[in-house]
Amino acid sequence: MSEAIKLDGVIKRYGHKVAVNRLSLSVKEGELFAFLGPNGAGKTTTIKMITGLLTPHAGTVDVCGHRMGTDGLPAKAQLAYVPDQPFLYEKLTGREFLYFVAEMYRMDTASRDAALDTLIRRLDMSEFLDRLAGSYSHGMKQRVVLAAALLHQPRVLIIDEPMVGLDPRTVRTVKDLFLDITRSGGTVFMSTHTLEVAEAVADRIGIIHQGDLIAEGTLEELRARATQQHSLESIFLELTGSDDEWIDGES
Repeated sequence: MSEAIKLDGVIKRYGHKVAVNRLSLSVKEGELFAFLGPNGAGKTTTIKMITGLLTPHAGTVDVCGHRMGTDGLPAKAQLAYVPDQPFLYEKLTGREFLYFVAEMYRMDTASRDAALDTLIRRLDMSEFLDRLAGSYSHGMKQRVVLAAALLHQPRVLIIDEPMVGLDPRTVRTVKDLFLDITRSGGTVFMSTHTLEVAEAVADRIGIIHQGDLIAEGTLEELRARATQQHSLESIFLELTGSDDEWIDGES
């Protein structure tokens, strides 16, 4: 399988602070990669460099074989990004927002409607999709933003804290959607504080701490590195030396 995402020696600084330090990482097609770390570890900065929202001070980022910064537009056409705080235009309905996204990706009406019908059903959005987005709960916004990301069937999905605000039934649906993407050859790069989700669905896991990638591999490979071979939470706390509470924050 070829590499969907490749970071080589990536460095990102904010003033004198090194947020990401010589990060080298690759994620293959058909893989669900969970990216873990305490608050402030460099997760969100890394994601923003992968999506082209930030430019590294050193190193390279390739997505779908295209170099971000010099050849980023073809890569951006094949990826989707869901941030940890979902954004919608409050004066549009959810359906109008999804139509707007489809137009940006130049989807024809038939393809748009077929994809949208499936997503409305799977994410259980029919009851609120034609209401103004300003009236939505966080969970409703999260479902619409996820639908917007999946509408054009991206080859790479980058998602930050995907399960925040979702009820247990929708969490199960989102897990199934992720598995569907990877089974069809797509790639999911997921940053999360919900370790049980990472443990349940990830093919490989990377742990970043203070800007450094300190561990990478399958769950079994991480267990082999840790002295306490139990849950992912135990492994994470041992490797990072962290008693971090799992709350949202800039990372």
